[in-house]
Amino acid sequence: MREMSDTHGSMPGSASVDASLYLHPQTLARLSSFEMRAKMIVEGLSSGQHRSPFQGYSVEFAQHRPYVAGDDLRHLDWKVYGRSDKLQLKQYQQETNLDLLLLVDSSGSMNYGSRAFAEASGSGREVSLDGRPNWTKFDHATAVAAALSYITLRQGDRVGLVVYADEVRLNLRRSGGQQAWRPIVSALATHPDQTPGGDSRPTDLRRAVDQILGGVGNRCLMVVISDLFQDMDQVKDAFARVRHAGHDLIVFQVMDRAELDFPFGEASPFFGLEGEGTIKIDPRAMREAYLAAVSSHLAEARKVLRSLGFDHHLVETHDWLGPTLAAFVSRRNAQMRRSKRG
Repeated sequence: MREMSDTHGSMPGSASVDASLYLHPQTLARLSSFEMRAKMIVEGLSSGQHRSPFQGYSVEFAQHRPYVAGDDLRHLDWKVYGRSDKLQLKQYQQETNLDLLLLVDSSGSMNYGSRAFAEASGSGREVSLDGRPNWTKFDHATAVAAALSYITLRQGDRVGLVVYADEVRLNLRRSGGQQAWRPIVSALATHPDQTPGGDSRPTDLRRAVDQILGGVGNRCLMVVISDLFQDMDQVKDAFARVRHAGHDLIVFQVMDRAELDFPFGEASPFFGLEGEGTIKIDPRAMREAYLAAVSSHLAEARKVLRSLGFDHHLVETHDWLGPTLAAFVSRRNAQMRRSKRG
Protein backbone atom coordinates (compact mmCIF):
# COMPACT_ATOMS: atom_id res chain seq x y z
CA MET A 1 0.00 0.00 0.00
CA ARG A 2 1.28 3.45 -0.84
CA GLU A 3 0.29 6.42 1.27
CA MET A 4 0.62 9.99 0.04
CA SER A 5 0.38 12.45 2.90
CA ASP A 6 1.46 15.73 1.29
CA THR A 7 -1.40 17.15 -0.72
CA HIS A 8 0.26 20.48 -1.36
CA GLY A 9 3.50 19.48 -3.03
CA SER A 10 4.00 18.15 -6.53
CA MET A 11 3.77 14.47 -7.20
CA PRO A 12 6.03 12.39 -9.43
CA GLY A 13 4.82 12.77 -12.98
CA SER A 14 2.25 15.45 -12.15
CA ALA A 15 3.79 17.93 -14.53
CA SER A 16 2.69 15.79 -17.46
CA VAL A 17 -0.88 15.30 -16.25
CA ASP A 18 -3.60 16.97 -18.30
CA ALA A 19 -6.57 17.33 -15.95
CA SER A 20 -8.94 17.80 -18.90
CA LEU A 21 -8.46 14.10 -19.70
CA TYR A 22 -10.29 13.24 -16.50
CA LEU A 23 -12.85 16.02 -16.18
CA HIS A 24 -14.07 17.95 -19.19
CA PRO A 25 -14.36 21.74 -18.66
CA GLN A 26 -18.03 21.61 -19.71
CA THR A 27 -18.67 19.14 -16.90
CA LEU A 28 -17.03 21.49 -14.41
CA ALA A 29 -19.20 24.36 -15.61
CA ARG A 30 -22.36 22.30 -15.25
CA LEU A 31 -21.49 21.09 -11.77
CA SER A 32 -20.11 24.27 -10.26
CA SER A 33 -23.48 25.48 -8.93
CA PHE A 34 -24.31 22.24 -7.11
CA GLU A 35 -23.35 21.15 -3.61
CA MET A 36 -22.89 17.77 -2.06
CA ARG A 37 -24.56 17.20 1.27
CA ALA A 38 -24.46 14.20 3.55
CA LYS A 39 -27.87 12.82 4.57
CA MET A 40 -26.78 12.60 8.15
CA ILE A 41 -25.49 15.27 10.53
CA VAL A 42 -21.73 15.05 10.22
CA GLU A 43 -18.99 15.60 12.71
CA GLY A 44 -16.17 17.85 11.60
CA LEU A 45 -12.95 19.37 12.75
CA SER A 46 -13.14 23.01 11.67
CA SER A 47 -15.64 25.73 10.86
CA GLY A 48 -17.76 25.32 7.76
CA GLN A 49 -21.39 25.18 6.72
CA HIS A 50 -22.65 21.82 8.07
CA ARG A 51 -24.48 21.41 11.37
CA SER A 52 -22.77 19.43 14.10
CA PRO A 53 -24.58 17.18 16.56
CA PHE A 54 -22.54 18.78 19.36
CA GLN A 55 -23.75 21.83 21.22
CA GLY A 56 -21.26 24.58 21.90
CA TYR A 57 -20.76 28.32 21.74
CA SER A 58 -20.52 29.18 18.09
CA VAL A 59 -22.36 31.35 15.59
CA GLU A 60 -25.97 30.18 15.21
CA PHE A 61 -28.39 30.19 18.16
CA ALA A 62 -29.97 26.81 18.93
CA GLN A 63 -31.81 26.90 22.29
CA HIS A 64 -31.78 27.94 25.96
CA ARG A 65 -30.98 25.84 29.01
CA PRO A 66 -31.13 26.71 32.72
CA TYR A 67 -28.04 28.27 34.25
CA VAL A 68 -25.95 25.94 36.43
CA ALA A 69 -23.42 27.19 38.95
CA GLY A 70 -20.05 27.40 37.25
CA ASP A 71 -21.37 28.18 33.75
CA ASP A 72 -19.76 31.02 31.80
CA LEU A 73 -21.77 34.18 32.60
CA ARG A 74 -20.96 35.64 29.18
CA HIS A 75 -23.59 33.38 27.64
CA LEU A 76 -26.48 34.36 29.92
CA ASP A 77 -29.50 35.72 28.06
CA TRP A 78 -30.24 38.94 29.97
CA LYS A 79 -33.35 39.65 27.94
CA VAL A 80 -34.92 36.40 29.12
CA TYR A 81 -33.85 37.25 32.67
CA GLY A 82 -35.50 40.66 32.42
CA ARG A 83 -38.79 39.12 31.25
CA SER A 84 -38.94 36.05 33.50
CA ASP A 85 -36.44 36.65 36.31
CA LYS A 86 -34.87 33.28 35.33
CA LEU A 87 -31.25 32.67 34.46
CA GLN A 88 -31.12 31.03 31.04
CA LEU A 89 -27.96 30.18 29.09
CA LYS A 90 -27.77 30.50 25.30
CA GLN A 91 -26.68 27.41 23.35
CA TYR A 92 -25.54 27.46 19.75
CA GLN A 93 -25.16 25.10 16.83
CA GLN A 94 -21.58 24.51 15.87
CA GLU A 95 -20.85 24.59 12.18
CA THR A 96 -18.59 21.85 10.86
CA ASN A 97 -16.95 20.71 7.66
CA LEU A 98 -18.10 17.80 5.57
CA ASP A 99 -15.29 15.33 5.00
CA LEU A 100 -15.67 13.50 1.69
CA LEU A 101 -13.71 10.26 1.33
CA LEU A 102 -13.52 8.85 -2.20
CA LEU A 103 -12.89 5.11 -2.65
CA VAL A 104 -11.96 4.30 -6.26
CA ASP A 105 -11.79 0.68 -7.42
CA SER A 106 -8.63 -0.08 -9.43
CA SER A 107 -9.06 -3.85 -9.69
CA GLY A 108 -8.52 -5.69 -12.96
CA SER A 109 -12.15 -5.57 -14.09
CA MET A 110 -12.07 -1.76 -14.00
CA ASN A 111 -9.55 -1.84 -16.86
CA TYR A 112 -12.24 -2.83 -19.36
CA GLY A 113 -13.62 -0.32 -21.86
CA SER A 114 -15.31 -0.38 -25.26
CA ARG A 115 -15.58 3.36 -25.87
CA ALA A 116 -12.98 5.27 -27.88
CA PHE A 117 -10.78 7.41 -25.67
CA ALA A 118 -10.97 10.40 -28.03
CA GLU A 119 -14.78 10.37 -27.90
CA ALA A 120 -15.02 9.98 -24.13
CA SER A 121 -12.34 12.35 -22.85
CA GLY A 122 -13.35 15.43 -24.85
CA SER A 123 -9.68 16.44 -24.86
CA GLY A 124 -8.91 15.92 -28.52
CA ARG A 125 -6.42 13.15 -27.73
CA GLU A 126 -6.70 9.88 -29.64
CA VAL A 127 -5.15 7.80 -26.85
CA SER A 128 -4.65 8.04 -23.10
CA LEU A 129 -1.42 9.22 -21.53
CA ASP A 130 -0.29 5.59 -21.25
CA GLY A 131 -1.18 4.83 -24.89
CA ARG A 132 -4.62 3.17 -24.58
CA PRO A 133 -7.14 3.80 -27.38
CA ASN A 134 -10.09 2.85 -25.15
CA TRP A 135 -11.80 4.70 -22.29
CA THR A 136 -11.98 2.28 -19.37
CA LYS A 137 -14.25 2.02 -16.37
CA PHE A 138 -11.31 3.20 -14.29
CA ASP A 139 -11.00 6.30 -16.50
CA HIS A 140 -14.69 6.98 -15.92
CA ALA A 141 -14.30 6.40 -12.19
CA THR A 142 -11.47 8.95 -12.04
CA ALA A 143 -13.68 11.48 -13.79
CA VAL A 144 -16.48 10.91 -11.26
CA ALA A 145 -14.00 11.25 -8.40
CA ALA A 146 -12.55 14.44 -9.86
CA ALA A 147 -16.02 15.94 -10.30
CA LEU A 148 -17.11 15.18 -6.75
CA SER A 149 -13.79 16.52 -5.43
CA TYR A 150 -14.33 19.73 -7.37
CA ILE A 151 -17.85 20.19 -5.99
CA THR A 152 -16.79 19.51 -2.41
CA LEU A 153 -13.65 21.66 -2.43
CA ARG A 154 -15.59 24.60 -3.92
CA GLN A 155 -17.90 24.63 -0.91
CA GLY A 156 -14.97 24.71 1.49
CA ASP A 157 -14.94 21.10 2.63
CA ARG A 158 -12.20 18.47 2.77
CA VAL A 159 -11.61 15.58 0.38
CA GLY A 160 -9.55 12.42 0.77
CA LEU A 161 -8.82 9.74 -1.82
CA VAL A 162 -8.36 6.00 -1.48
CA VAL A 163 -7.53 3.74 -4.44
CA TYR A 164 -8.10 0.08 -3.69
CA ALA A 165 -8.20 -3.35 -5.29
CA ASP A 166 -7.49 -6.41 -3.12
CA GLU A 167 -6.45 -3.91 -0.44
CA VAL A 168 -5.81 -0.17 -0.13
CA ARG A 169 -3.19 0.73 -2.73
CA LEU A 170 -3.08 4.49 -2.35
CA ASN A 171 -4.24 6.77 0.46
CA LEU A 172 -4.27 10.55 -0.05
CA ARG A 173 -5.15 12.17 3.25
CA ARG A 174 -8.11 14.52 3.52
CA SER A 175 -7.37 18.13 2.70
CA GLY A 176 -9.30 21.30 1.87
CA GLY A 177 -8.78 24.25 -0.41
CA GLN A 178 -8.73 24.51 -4.19
CA GLN A 179 -5.06 23.54 -4.22
CA ALA A 180 -6.07 20.01 -3.13
CA TRP A 181 -7.92 19.20 -6.36
CA ARG A 182 -4.89 18.90 -8.65
CA PRO A 183 -3.06 16.36 -6.45
CA ILE A 184 -6.20 14.23 -6.43
CA VAL A 185 -6.39 14.28 -10.23
CA SER A 186 -2.64 13.64 -10.46
CA ALA A 187 -2.87 10.70 -8.07
CA LEU A 188 -5.62 9.12 -10.15
CA ALA A 189 -3.87 9.79 -13.44
CA THR A 190 -0.55 8.34 -12.35
CA HIS A 191 -1.89 5.30 -10.51
CA PRO A 192 0.27 2.40 -11.71
CA ASP A 193 -2.28 -0.42 -11.50
CA GLN A 194 -3.89 0.61 -14.76
CA THR A 195 -0.81 0.75 -16.99
CA PRO A 196 -0.39 -1.81 -19.81
CA GLY A 197 1.12 -5.00 -18.48
CA GLY A 198 0.12 -4.26 -14.90
CA ASP A 199 -1.03 -7.07 -12.66
CA SER A 200 -4.70 -8.08 -12.63
CA ARG A 201 -5.66 -7.51 -9.04
CA PRO A 202 -8.96 -8.93 -7.76
CA THR A 203 -11.46 -6.91 -5.75
CA ASP A 204 -11.69 -7.09 -1.97
CA LEU A 205 -13.89 -4.22 -0.88
CA ARG A 206 -14.39 -5.63 2.60
CA ARG A 207 -10.66 -5.71 3.32
CA ALA A 208 -10.19 -2.19 1.94
CA VAL A 209 -13.06 -0.85 4.05
CA ASP A 210 -11.59 -2.43 7.18
CA GLN A 211 -8.25 -0.76 6.46
CA ILE A 212 -9.92 2.61 5.86
CA LEU A 213 -12.21 2.60 8.88
CA GLY A 214 -9.25 2.03 11.16
CA GLY A 215 -7.87 5.43 10.19
CA VAL A 216 -11.06 7.51 10.11
CA GLY A 217 -11.76 9.16 13.45
CA ASN A 218 -14.67 11.43 12.51
CA ARG A 219 -17.86 10.79 10.63
CA CYS A 220 -17.72 11.48 6.92
CA LEU A 221 -19.43 10.93 3.59
CA MET A 222 -17.86 7.98 1.79
CA VAL A 223 -18.24 7.57 -1.97
CA VAL A 224 -17.41 4.18 -3.51
CA ILE A 225 -16.83 4.22 -7.28
CA SER A 226 -16.68 0.64 -8.52
CA ASP A 227 -18.27 -1.94 -10.78
CA LEU A 228 -18.95 -4.00 -7.61
CA PHE A 229 -17.73 -7.17 -9.33
CA GLN A 230 -17.48 -9.15 -6.12
CA ASP A 231 -19.61 -11.57 -4.17
CA MET A 232 -22.58 -9.51 -3.01
CA ASP A 233 -22.53 -10.97 0.51
CA GLN A 234 -19.02 -9.58 0.94
CA VAL A 235 -20.12 -6.23 -0.50
CA LYS A 236 -23.06 -6.12 1.91
CA ASP A 237 -20.76 -6.92 4.83
CA ALA A 238 -18.40 -4.08 3.83
CA PHE A 239 -21.22 -1.54 3.58
CA ALA A 240 -22.78 -2.74 6.85
CA ARG A 241 -19.47 -1.94 8.56
CA VAL A 242 -19.59 1.57 7.11
CA ARG A 243 -23.12 1.92 8.46
CA HIS A 244 -22.14 0.60 11.89
CA ALA A 245 -19.31 3.15 12.06
CA GLY A 246 -21.85 5.95 11.53
CA HIS A 247 -20.78 7.15 8.08
CA ASP A 248 -22.96 8.10 5.12
CA LEU A 249 -22.33 6.36 1.80
CA ILE A 250 -22.95 6.82 -1.92
CA VAL A 251 -22.08 4.14 -4.47
CA PHE A 252 -21.52 4.95 -8.12
CA GLN A 253 -21.60 1.59 -9.88
CA VAL A 254 -19.62 2.06 -13.11
CA MET A 255 -20.48 -0.23 -16.01
CA ASP A 256 -19.39 -0.23 -19.63
CA ARG A 257 -22.24 -0.21 -22.14
CA ALA A 258 -20.96 -3.44 -23.71
CA GLU A 259 -21.27 -5.11 -20.30
CA LEU A 260 -24.88 -3.98 -20.05
CA ASP A 261 -25.94 -4.71 -23.67
CA PHE A 262 -23.61 -7.62 -24.56
CA PRO A 263 -23.54 -6.75 -28.29
CA PHE A 264 -21.06 -9.47 -29.28
CA GLY A 265 -22.04 -11.80 -32.11
CA GLU A 266 -19.10 -13.97 -33.11
CA ALA A 267 -17.50 -16.82 -31.19
CA SER A 268 -14.39 -15.36 -29.60
CA PRO A 269 -12.01 -15.83 -26.68
CA PHE A 270 -13.05 -13.88 -23.57
CA PHE A 271 -10.27 -12.89 -21.16
CA GLY A 272 -10.77 -12.76 -17.41
CA LEU A 273 -9.38 -9.48 -16.11
CA GLU A 274 -8.84 -10.67 -12.55
CA GLY A 275 -6.95 -13.90 -13.15
CA GLU A 276 -9.87 -16.09 -14.25
CA GLY A 277 -8.15 -17.25 -17.44
CA THR A 278 -9.50 -17.33 -21.00
CA ILE A 279 -12.48 -19.17 -22.45
CA LYS A 280 -13.90 -19.31 -25.97
CA ILE A 281 -17.66 -18.91 -26.14
CA ASP A 282 -20.48 -18.22 -28.59
CA PRO A 283 -21.98 -14.96 -27.24
CA ARG A 284 -25.30 -15.55 -29.02
CA ALA A 285 -25.86 -18.79 -27.13
CA MET A 286 -25.38 -17.22 -23.71
CA ARG A 287 -26.61 -13.67 -24.25
CA GLU A 288 -29.97 -14.18 -22.53
CA ALA A 289 -28.46 -15.84 -19.48
CA TYR A 290 -25.70 -13.23 -19.28
CA LEU A 291 -28.12 -10.28 -19.38
CA ALA A 292 -30.28 -11.93 -16.71
CA ALA A 293 -27.23 -12.37 -14.48
CA VAL A 294 -26.14 -8.75 -14.93
CA SER A 295 -29.67 -7.49 -14.24
CA SER A 296 -29.85 -9.60 -11.08
CA HIS A 297 -26.46 -8.31 -9.90
CA LEU A 298 -27.47 -4.67 -10.36
CA ALA A 299 -30.81 -5.24 -8.64
CA GLU A 300 -29.10 -6.93 -5.69
CA ALA A 301 -26.63 -4.05 -5.36
CA ARG A 302 -29.48 -1.52 -5.24
CA LYS A 303 -31.38 -3.63 -2.73
CA VAL A 304 -28.38 -4.01 -0.41
CA LEU A 305 -27.63 -0.29 -0.41
CA ARG A 306 -31.22 0.81 0.08
CA SER A 307 -31.66 -1.64 2.95
CA LEU A 308 -28.79 0.15 4.70
CA GLY A 309 -30.15 3.61 3.92
CA PHE A 310 -27.44 4.40 1.35
CA ASP A 311 -27.62 5.73 -2.21
CA HIS A 312 -26.92 3.72 -5.37
CA HIS A 313 -26.41 5.23 -8.79
CA LEU A 314 -25.61 3.36 -12.01
CA VAL A 315 -23.11 5.17 -14.23
CA GLU A 316 -22.47 4.12 -17.84
CA THR A 317 -19.11 4.83 -19.40
CA HIS A 318 -20.76 6.00 -22.64
CA ASP A 319 -22.72 8.75 -20.89
CA TRP A 320 -21.41 12.29 -20.33
CA LEU A 321 -20.70 12.96 -16.69
CA GLY A 322 -22.18 16.45 -16.47
CA PRO A 323 -25.88 15.56 -16.81
CA THR A 324 -25.42 12.33 -14.85
CA LEU A 325 -23.82 13.94 -11.80
CA ALA A 326 -25.94 17.08 -11.91
CA ALA A 327 -29.14 15.02 -11.92
CA PHE A 328 -27.86 12.85 -9.08
CA VAL A 329 -26.76 15.76 -6.87
CA SER A 330 -30.06 17.58 -7.52
CA ARG A 331 -32.03 14.50 -6.52
CA ARG A 332 -29.94 13.97 -3.41
CA ASN A 333 -30.34 17.58 -2.32
CA ALA A 334 -34.10 17.28 -2.87
CA GLN A 335 -34.13 14.20 -0.64
CA MET A 336 -32.22 16.18 1.99
CA ARG A 337 -34.82 18.96 1.95
CA ARG A 338 -37.70 16.48 2.21
CA SER A 339 -36.06 14.69 5.14
CA LYS A 340 -35.61 17.99 6.98
CA ARG A 341 -39.28 18.89 6.45
CA GLY A 342 -40.32 15.40 7.51
